[in-house]
Amino acid sequence: MIQAQKGTKDILPDESIRWQFMEDTAKKVFTLANFKEIRTPIFEATELFARGVGDSTDIVNKEMYTFEKSERSLTLRPENTAGVVRAYIEHGFSRLPQPVKLWYKGPMFRYERPQAGRQRQFHQVGVEMFGSSEPSADAEVINLAVKYLNELGLNDLYVEINSLGCPECRKKYRDSIKEVLKPYLSELCEDCNFRYEKNPLRILDCKVDSCKKIFEKDDIQKVILGDFICPDCKEHFEKVKEYLNSLNIKFSVNKLLVRGLDYYNRTVFEIKSNNLGSQNAVCGGGRYDSLVETLGGQPTPAIGWAMGMERLNSLISDIQDSRLDVFVVSENTSEAFKVAEELRSKGFSAEFDYPNRKFKKQLDKAAKSAKYALIIMDDELKSNTVTIKNLDTSEQVNVSRDDYLCKIGNF
Repeated sequence: MIQAQKGTKDILPDESIRWQFMEDTAKKVFTLANFKEIRTPIFEATELFARGVGDSTDIVNKEMYTFEKSERSLTLRPENTAGVVRAYIEHGFSRLPQPVKLWYKGPMFRYERPQAGRQRQFHQVGVEMFGSSEPSADAEVINLAVKYLNELGLNDLYVEINSLGCPECRKKYRDSIKEVLKPYLSELCEDCNFRYEKNPLRILDCKVDSCKKIFEKDDIQKVILGDFICPDCKEHFEKVKEYLNSLNIKFSVNKLLVRGLDYYNRTVFEIKSNNLGSQNAVCGGGRYDSLVETLGGQPTPAIGWAMGMERLNSLISDIQDSRLDVFVVSENTSEAFKVAEELRSKGFSAEFDYPNRKFKKQLDKAAKSAKYALIIMDDELKSNTVTIKNLDTSEQVNVSRDDYLCKIGNF
């Protein structure tokens, strides 16, 4: 028997309603904030991710699904920011009134060890805002993430923020990190030794316990907690915090927060849940003001975030009452079909019994799948009426065939 591949998962009908809820809520929340949906291809040129995500990241070095086709290297997208930036450049969005505000949803692909809430084919929902360097844009996207999570019913959350500074002050910080960590290189893991040369700040993102203990040493803490960002970046960060406070968004500053991708600068943030254990981040993002230019566009400030939908799915409560509105019970298939279509045309979900079984069998099926049974047997056909039965309370009422649509759900 052929089975789904390791790291992939079927989303079955009973679960898909939760995914539809996440997607519908995203559309509602983001549209109210004037974000427009964009849908990019599932595969892109490998170079896009090597240049955009960064060749020092685990994603590019270890996790991408890459294949050769007609002497071209193509990669299934491991994240979507680079693809959205490519689309922004390719379609001349820089000529539109700024900021350009976009959102997306869809599958991503990374070759990594499957675990709870993390698959090799996984799904993300995210937003990207181009064309504004203002700290109010940073607060806007963070607020949008919190709003979306709250709309999903998730409130046991906390926001962590940090500033990585601009390229100039970031370089000074990077050099300081390298200097203070140099005596400990032999104690750091293999990945941290690689990052030491390519992108020292990402060492602080290491999840290995022995490395974390090294970061807690006083001399290293002094550098990590030091005030390294320049006056402009400091003012920007202070404004972000001011706006978040005005929106009543609770947050803390985490100096170890650097995010896992190379393109971030200035504001970075994560939103975490108290219900996920050690792997507790449900949202991550930040500012990436150099990425559009890196990928061939004009210098364009930008900021965004992404959320793993599998993790969201593990946190949201069961969607209440996913049953059909109405199950039509009738031994006259033509009449049942006709009434089901009448109900559907008015926005009710409706079904009938295709095998046209006996009354009791149909009523039993209705009780398992719907809120109401709409009964049209011989007596109802002769009197031009229908019987509506509330399957929760067992109450029922016989009404005129002409009036039944306005009676459904009202008793």
